[in-house]
Amino acid sequence: MAQIHPTAIVDPAAELDSSVTVGAYTLIGPNVIIGAGTTVGPHCVIEGNTSIGCDNRIFQFNSLGAIPQDKKYDDEPCELIIGDRNTIREFCTFNIGSPGGGGVTRIGNDNWIMAYVHLAHDCLVGNHTIFANNSQLAGHVVVGDWAILGGFTVAHQFVRIGAHSMTAMCSLLFADLPPFVMCQGQPAEARTMNFEGLRRRGFSAERVAAVRAIHKLLYRSNLALDAACTEISRLTESHPEAAADVQMMLGFLEQTPPNRGIVR
Repeated sequence: MAQIHPTAIVDPAAELDSSVTVGAYTLIGPNVIIGAGTTVGPHCVIEGNTSIGCDNRIFQFNSLGAIPQDKKYDDEPCELIIGDRNTIREFCTFNIGSPGGGGVTRIGNDNWIMAYVHLAHDCLVGNHTIFANNSQLAGHVVVGDWAILGGFTVAHQFVRIGAHSMTAMCSLLFADLPPFVMCQGQPAEARTMNFEGLRRRGFSAERVAAVRAIHKLLYRSNLALDAACTEISRLTESHPEAAADVQMMLGFLEQTPPNRGIVR
């Protein structure tokens, strides 16, 4: 049997692996599934159609799986899906999805989520991200792998945050943040690329050089976005090892709606 504190209330219909630990005064609803090795601290509420994977560490005072803060929501069967090996610190609020956004809020694997983070309905978070304290995502925000959000970062609804990007403290995102870009400000402005982060993740010198060239074309060459994309696509000729990085950037830029644009 799962190790459930006597003061916790776990609905008999909930599915908890036998290795799950549940702290004092926690409430777990009937449609919750929790995988092996996950620990849930005291005073948490986990409700809704919520699926949590293996080896997660959920600290005290979290609210996971509540209905979206969306006035259009009408009790539809939407979900919150959390992957494996995530750390979720105190006072986080993750809502289920909504019918207008695919119905699923999803968090991947190996994410480090600090206190007071809010993930609204239909947010999609990748793997290996870091959310510093009080990062706040409105509905439908997409966060790529290895992104780092500084404390008090706020992202407007439907914004996309690219892989390996980074925001400074108190950044306000109204536009898409491309991969690799470091930004700062209210509204956020691009400052440089996350070169140190790329080196720490094992990017070769050639790949880092290609990202540096992308930065120059996108932000320092006074080119229109279409022209910059054309020049970026040619970098695979001089930096073949970085072909996947170039394609990731081009794919991201192609999907950015003109009315939203990118962080400049």
